[in-house]
This record gives sequence, C-alpha cells and structure tokens, in this order.
Amino acid sequence: QVQLVESGGELVQTGGSLTLSCVASGRTQNRYGVAWFRQAPGKERELVAGISWTISSPLYADSVKGRFTISADNAKNTVYLQMNSLKPEDTAVYYCAARDGGTLYFNPGLFDYWGQGTQVTVSS
Repeated sequence: QVQLVESGGELVQTGGSLTLSCVASGRTQNRYGVAWFRQAPGKERELVAGISWTISSPLYADSVKGRFTISADNAKNTVYLQMNSLKPEDTAVYYCAARDGGTLYFNPGLFDYWGQGTQVTVSS
C-alpha cells in the first residue's frame, strides 16, 4: 500500500504560478508510475502530467504542455507539479495518483492509489 498526500493548492491570479507537492509513504520502495490528474466541476477527471521509470520523458496533456512541469525527488518520496502561466480553465481539484509497475495511462481507473486532492483556483 502507498499513501499519497497532496499540498500546495490555493487561489492565484491568471498568469500566476503554483507548485503542488505529492508526498508518498508506505511501500515506496516499489516501482510506480505517478501522475497528476485534475477534475473541474461537472467534468471528468483528466490526466495532466505523469512521470515513470518506464518512459524516457514525462507525459503531459496538450492543454498544459509548455506551462506545467512534473518532477520527482526520490530521496524525499515526493512528486511535484510546477504550474506556470495559469489560466482560469486550470481551476480544478488536483489529485496525485500512483500505479503499480509504472506504466502510465490516461484512464484514471487504471491507477491504484490516490491522494485526497488539493484545490487550485485561478481567478480571471
């Protein structure tokens, strides 16, 4: 079992920046793929970015390419999501998710572990 705890969400103005953190505990010695998803009211949960030992470079949704950066600090069991040039449409609850084995999918149903989410609100 892995437990995930997100932090860093807050209210920010359009064009601003935020860094979200996802701290893992439990069986962190196993190999996982980790992704950030987001869910806005009335919308489906969507993958924003993912990182895994199975791929040579991180995976990003087209809507955030060039603005968001996912990174990992293995010594701290932490995955970060640096978000720049934020837009109102980035407003959502952001979730950290992990998948045993490492393979990443856009389908949130294929992830094994989830955090509780952190709210990001971008004001116009």
